[in-house]
Amino acid sequence: MLPVWVIAYYLLFAFWLLLTARVVVELVRSFARDWRPAGGVAVTLETIYTVTDPPVSLARRVIPMVRIGGIGLDLSIMVLLLVVFILMRLVPIS
Repeated sequence: MLPVWVIAYYLLFAFWLLLTARVVVELVRSFARDWRPAGGVAVTLETIYTVTDPPVSLARRVIPMVRIGGIGLDLSIMVLLLVVFILMRLVPIS
């Protein structure tokens, strides 16, 4: 087991956790539109968005939004979560 693979696995896992947190935050913001984070929560959310925004915006450019009637469904974050999960499974850590 090379330390490089262990580090790569933990970085992918941390990124996966940040993406999952972003999905949860976006769900909360879609249901509670008047919610505005303040203090430490705002700093934490800014960190999450700063780290995850470049890959998510790239995925949004590549993966088109799915239209279902008058609703647009953005699957780019879910596809990105799946790709990160597959990469985590491919990293040889044992």
